[in-house]
Amino acid sequence: MALTLIDISHLLVTRGNGQYGGEAVSQLEHALQCAHLAELAGETPELVTAALLHDIGHLLSPQDGGEGAERAGRDGLHQYVALPFLRTLLPPSVLEPVRLHVDAKRYLCTAERGYQDALSPASQHSLELQGGAYSVEEAVQFVSQPFAHEAIRLRRYDDAAKVAGRSTPAFEHFMHTLATVTARHALASQMPVALPA
Repeated sequence: MALTLIDISHLLVTRGNGQYGGEAVSQLEHALQCAHLAELAGETPELVTAALLHDIGHLLSPQDGGEGAERAGRDGLHQYVALPFLRTLLPPSVLEPVRLHVDAKRYLCTAERGYQDALSPASQHSLELQGGAYSVEEAVQFVSQPFAHEAIRLRRYDDAAKVAGRSTPAFEHFMHTLATVTARHALASQMPVALPA
């Protein structure tokens, strides 16, 4: 079943009020901070939307805001959970960074000295469940994929979006961005394909 904008809004406002893992912010605060950091960096509306929705898979889980799996010592694969629900609503420029943001963490642990040590304790714990740092070969393969660089930038916003009390624009501001992106995608999906002469 595809999610609508109303469904997404309801999920973020209701289930998003739970604490975000072991971090000092709620799921909703984390989403808003992440989207705000992407916006401040001048990212496209599509990547701002990806930043807003990158962890929505946690909220679609029936238990504990999606974190029951981590407490049970397994990876909940939240980066994949939301994709079937969002595929008709959003373009690959949103969905692919969402899908790849966990892999981007694993990549950065290999590619950037000190990155892993700077992760929050909760992120270090989830990294272990997600398979740990990539091998050099895996890192090369990851970074060659479409949207890998967008996912890496999203990952950096994700890592920085865990500050208690940080001010962000209102939730409605980012819902407007999301609505713009979905409308643009709907229009593009209906455009006839030009055939070569």
